[in-house]
Formats: sequence, structure tokens, C-alpha cells
Amino acid sequence: MGKTMERRKFLKTGALVGAGAAGAYGLPLLTSLRASAGNALAPAAKCRWGMVIDLTKCPPNCTACVDACKRENNVGSTGDRLRDIYRIRKVTIESTLVAGAAPKAVPLLCNHCDEPPCALVCPIKATYKREDGIVIVDPHRCMGCRYCVIACPYNARHFNFRENEQRPNPAFPRRQHGVAESCDLCAHLLDQGKQPACVAACEDVQAKALCVGNLNDPASEIAALIRNHSVKRLREDLGTEPKVFYIGL
Repeated sequence: MGKTMERRKFLKTGALVGAGAAGAYGLPLLTSLRASAGNALAPAAKCRWGMVIDLTKCPPNCTACVDACKRENNVGSTGDRLRDIYRIRKVTIESTLVAGAAPKAVPLLCNHCDEPPCALVCPIKATYKREDGIVIVDPHRCMGCRYCVIACPYNARHFNFRENEQRPNPAFPRRQHGVAESCDLCAHLLDQGKQPACVAACEDVQAKALCVGNLNDPASEIAALIRNHSVKRLREDLGTEPKVFYIGL
């Protein structure tokens, strides 16, 4: 399932980070970079992808979303927490504010920020934001400097130390070692009009805790969920404008 942490710390650090890239130096640095970048990032388009995760529907011990992501994107696992790739993972958080509150299992992934720090610090623009809001890393351009890994306040960017030897999905290209990687909302599936692997798997197990949709469409399911529920985002104080929303956090 992953690591257990206290809920207040989870919200403050954005799940395990905060100190390195988004702590004492993070916010001034990101503000400075954003001001100097100007209009370097792609403009908003008609479609702006985002995700809602309803923790009230997410079974604590279910890893269907994680397993489906690994199969679709050929993400192998060796048990080495420092070197394995986690496009999506689940951690357990505990509340110290409410006595007797049950721990919560929380899926974590790239937040596809409207102001992505990973793109701002990339010296060769290997990481960029598509017009539809999905943050992508180009493995053919990435030089492996790992600035993006350090800059991400959500610990959602990882470094490939090895090629993907396990390939349950032969359609997915061979993963290169020496480059950075993170969740891309299964952009290759969205471009085909399909759901991301994690969302489809969650529907298959009848949980329906994950929803990906167009944030710019007020008639979309995701817009209705955000409108009708109290939602939270991680590290909103940094001004990154994350597009992953949580219900029940």
C-alpha cells in the first residue's frame, strides 16, 4: 500500500516532499521562474484535462488503478523504493485532528499543474505542457539532469535507472534509462477517445472513484463533481494550480 503518514503533514508537504523543492526555497524560486517565463508555456485550449479522486469510493486495499497503470505503461517493479517508477501509487494517511478517524488510502500521481514547476526548471524544454493541460516529458529530448524531479512538490516525477524489461503492453515504446518520467494521464489513450488505464480499471471493479474529464466544460462529469462537492488540492499555496482534485481528503 505504501507509507503511512499524518494527514496534516500530508496536506502541507504534498505527499512526502515540500522541503527540497517546495520548502524554504521552493516558493520564491517558483515565483521567480514563473515571472521570468512569461508566456513560455502553452496557452489554454478548449479541452483542459483534469482528474477528480473520490476517496469515499476508493477501497483502502484496492490497487486496481496502480496495477492497470503498470500494465498499460510497462512499469516494472523490483521492490526498490528508491529506483522503481511510480506513475501512480497509493499511500496511507492518518489524522491527528479527529480522534478515532480511520486511516485513508490516497492515490498520488502527477498533478498536471497549470503552472508546472517541472517544465519551468527544464533547461532544454524536454518537459512541457500540452495545449490540453497534460504535462509531458519527451524521453528523446530529456538529458537526465533531474531538475524536474527536484522541482516537483508532489514527488510525482521519477528517474529511470533501467530500461523496462517487462513489457505486458507491446504497443508501449521501450522505456529508456537515464530519463525522467511521470504520469501523463495516458495521453495516448485520451487521444484515441479512451479512458486512462487507471480510470477504466477503477470502473471495472465497480468503485468509480476516479474521473478524468474536461475542466473547461461546465456540462462535464468532472465539472459537476467539483461544483457539487467540497474538493481539495495538494499544495495550492505554491500557486502551481494542480488539476487533481480530491473528495473526502
